[in-house]
Formats: sequence, C-alpha cells, structure tokens
Amino acid sequence: ILISTQHDPSVSNEEITSVLTEKVIKKVVPADMLEDTKIIINPSGKFDVGGPAADAGLTGRKIIVDTYGGWCPHGGGAFSGKDASKVDRSAAYYVRYVAKSIVANGLAHRCLIQVSYAIGIADPLSIHVDTYGSHKEGMTDDDIVEIIKKNFNFRPGAIIQ
Repeated sequence: ILISTQHDPSVSNEEITSVLTEKVIKKVVPADMLEDTKIIINPSGKFDVGGPAADAGLTGRKIIVDTYGGWCPHGGGAFSGKDASKVDRSAAYYVRYVAKSIVANGLAHRCLIQVSYAIGIADPLSIHVDTYGSHKEGMTDDDIVEIIKKNFNFRPGAIIQ
C-alpha cells in the first residue's frame, strides 16, 4: 500500500503514518490481508508543498495521442514539459522499449507492461505483464516478469543513462 499525501509542515511523517495506518488503512483493508502487506507512506519524506505551487506548467497536452492512441491503458502522466527524471515520462518510454523487446524476441505476440513507482524509491514497487495469452508456449506472464527483472533496470538513473 502506497500513500503519498500533502500535510501541514508541523505534522511529522511518523504521525502521518500512524494516523493513516489506524484511521484509513486498517478501516479499509481486512486484517488478514495486512499480514504480508508492505505499507509505504510519504517515502520521499516531507510533503508540505503541493498543488499548483509545486506542480504547475505546460504539461498534459495530447497525452493519449503521444502514447498509444487509446489502444493501451494509460496512467495519465504527460511527457511534455518534464525532464527525464520524471518516471511518468522516462519510464513510459522505457516500458515501451521493454515490451517491444519481449515481442521482438518471440516471448509473446502482444505485451503490456505496467510499472508502479513511489517518489523517493528508485526501483519500481511492482512490475506486471499481460501478454493477452499470447506468450510463448510453456511460459507464463510471471515468467516474463522474471526475465524482465533480470535483464532490464527500471531505476530512473539507469533509464536516463
């Protein structure tokens, strides 16, 4: 479970973590599902500046046209106006490269890859593959995830390099 939330500067991350865990997470997620669940709250630390003061500018123009024309699910991140350190730009390009590599190497005929990042954590929290059942005989989508993890580096610094 990942929660990144803006807060008043007077509130510590420890307090935010405690309150969100008790009053939100434990009220929404069944206890038996929390036993093996990693909870990450504000992984980049302080988050007391947000909204237009922190994220303003000319981004978000024609995001679907810039990607897959509506054929593929899209997380909503735009490419324009962002430097390569922003994973909604750099990782989107990289994931497309990785998916094309999976298809080009005959592991699947179609490949959708989903990655999830948290601000302040370099490695993706998750990598998910859906080949729409087109994976090579004897393989599964999970096998392809393992191949991806062994052969591709999804850290923003590595993608930029």
